[in-house]
Amino acid sequence: MKPRDDIQLVRTIPERCRICYTCVRECPAKAIRVVHGQAEVIRERCIGCGNCVKVCSQRAKEIYSPIENVLNLLRDNKPCVALLAPSFPAEFTECPPRKLCAILKRFGFAYVVEVGAGADLVSRAYRQLLTENPSRSYIATTCPAVVAYIERYFPQLIPFMAPVVSPMVASARAVRRMYGKDLSIVFIGPCIAKKGEAQSEALSDEVTEVLTFSEMRQILDTHFPEWKQIDEEQNFDPPISGPGSLFPISRGLIQSASIPEDLTTDNVIVAEGRSDFVEAIREFDEGQCRPNLLEILACEGCIMGPGYSQKATLYRRRTYVSQYVRDKLKHIDWQLWRQQMALLAQINMFRQYISYEQRTPEPTSLQIEEIMHSLGKFKSEDELNCGACGYDTCLEHAIAIYHGLAQTEMCLPFTIQRLRETIQNLAESNEKLEKTQETLMQTEKLASIGQLAAGIAHELNNPLGVVLMYAHLLLDEYGTDESLKEDLKMIATQADRCKRIVSGLLHFARQNKISIETTNIPKLIEHACKLVIIPSNIQLKIADHMRNPIAELDKEQITQVLTNLITNAIQAMPNGGTITLITEDAPDEIYITVEDTGTGIPKENLSKIFEPFFTTKEMGKGTGMGLAITYGIIKMHRGQITVESNDNPKDGPTGTRFYISLPRYVSPINGIKEVDIKEWFHEAEMIEDMSKSS
Repeated sequence: MKPRDDIQLVRTIPERCRICYTCVRECPAKAIRVVHGQAEVIRERCIGCGNCVKVCSQRAKEIYSPIENVLNLLRDNKPCVALLAPSFPAEFTECPPRKLCAILKRFGFAYVVEVGAGADLVSRAYRQLLTENPSRSYIATTCPAVVAYIERYFPQLIPFMAPVVSPMVASARAVRRMYGKDLSIVFIGPCIAKKGEAQSEALSDEVTEVLTFSEMRQILDTHFPEWKQIDEEQNFDPPISGPGSLFPISRGLIQSASIPEDLTTDNVIVAEGRSDFVEAIREFDEGQCRPNLLEILACEGCIMGPGYSQKATLYRRRTYVSQYVRDKLKHIDWQLWRQQMALLAQINMFRQYISYEQRTPEPTSLQIEEIMHSLGKFKSEDELNCGACGYDTCLEHAIAIYHGLAQTEMCLPFTIQRLRETIQNLAESNEKLEKTQETLMQTEKLASIGQLAAGIAHELNNPLGVVLMYAHLLLDEYGTDESLKEDLKMIATQADRCKRIVSGLLHFARQNKISIETTNIPKLIEHACKLVIIPSNIQLKIADHMRNPIAELDKEQITQVLTNLITNAIQAMPNGGTITLITEDAPDEIYITVEDTGTGIPKENLSKIFEPFFTTKEMGKGTGMGLAITYGIIKMHRGQITVESNDNPKDGPTGTRFYISLPRYVSPINGIKEVDIKEWFHEAEMIEDMSKSS
């Protein structure tokens, strides 16, 4: 039963789909593909059973509706016949059957015929088929969803399908025989698959359009709102229906065809419902179940089809239909019924089936294993078979992934595990962020202390130097005077003590030890760059040319060196520019270059930039300690730092370039040898003294 290329029986409304996978679970044909979290119905695979429509609480499934086509048929001059499925009493419960017939005729249908008459013809055809072929096994073909399923997924069973039309097609052929061929025929029933049957290649031009009960009710409510107030009643048009009206109830075919059902021989087996009908077909194919007649319904009888608007239970609907058939058979004109059956005996009840295979090649065990591993399932105990993905087993889910019908995210345990890992990673990242924030806060504290120390040094060093100088001059001049000697010594001693206090503050602001650890230099540079806020008008580039990225150094202090240099570069480019960090290496050394396209450093200041407290920034914008601390850290690592700069555009592009060289490996004793620290402090003090003398 191949549908027309322009018809999709069921489609998903994306904005309503909530990724619950209920439709995937309920689809016996697995005709639903999940793409980007949306359940998409595959037209070629869909059998029109309507299970997805019934179970979707969000009303995200939309049925193909030919309402406009039907309205156009009714406006046409050609007579239009309404074929009313025998399950109609379970839908139009507020309206007696003869009144419903009158309403449909008032609305525009020329004839209203019960499909129960076609079911009578089908029952007779089945009885004759089984009588003439008692040793053969047949699959009943009254359910179009079952027919579509076999044609797509078990085409090898087509020879076993009973070559008998459905009651809908039988009724259509009957009315054309009685009223002429120039008719438009509209079937009204509870089934979505009937829409596909009416448009299939094997049964073209039998039935013009198919409406569900809910669509018929929608048409009446919209275009004939007064239909419930009509009191008129009319009889249904011939052919009249008999026992075939029981067809929508489970085993209706068996009873109406008077087929003997012997439980000891299993000559007749009935299967109905989403899972049972699939299992029955599978066992029939395997030869485990081969009765004389296998009656299969995709629903629990047509009274549970998806085309109802009323939300009644199975047994209440069954009661409505049973009561109507019971009353009907009490008052039926049996002689007229037999005459009509005889008149229609020459109608061709034969049909053919066309293979429309949708089976796909099964994946290999290796491919399945790879998919299972991607789902976090490495052994059989990992296969929970919980069904949350919409598939009964993890294996079926893996096969669906292979066929492109499912995604790994549909596995709930797998998704929960990944969510836990993500939460754990976020927690670790948050912990690292907190530590970084603490480090930044500590750095800010140290910077504040450095500013305080710089201020104290700036304000006290010069007067202290004057006090010390005059104290020593006085000692030289009046040192022989015992009455003044002790006082002058006290002045010199206390002034020297003040100088040591200031020096201690400076030492506290500076790092005076290093903690060596193995470090990945490119990653260290990336981390340092993240610690500095880069303005939008400045571009930061990193050029890594290292062959061996590993070195031993103090990560925190080298990070401080880099942040100091990057910050200075940013401040040197008020109008924007580019900062480039270049890494290179030799077997025993690493080289880091930090260059900018800023305003440059005047030549007269190049020799002073590493001096403590030297700054060209305006008051309050800097302490002059950044490059001094940088110099000290590099020295403590036994490295070198040099600078090149151009501030004159006439000499070429302006900018500054700092070159840093560090030994790849350092063997520290308590961080670093004490002599190195003293050497650095001594060198810093010499620079400070030279600055004062100049």
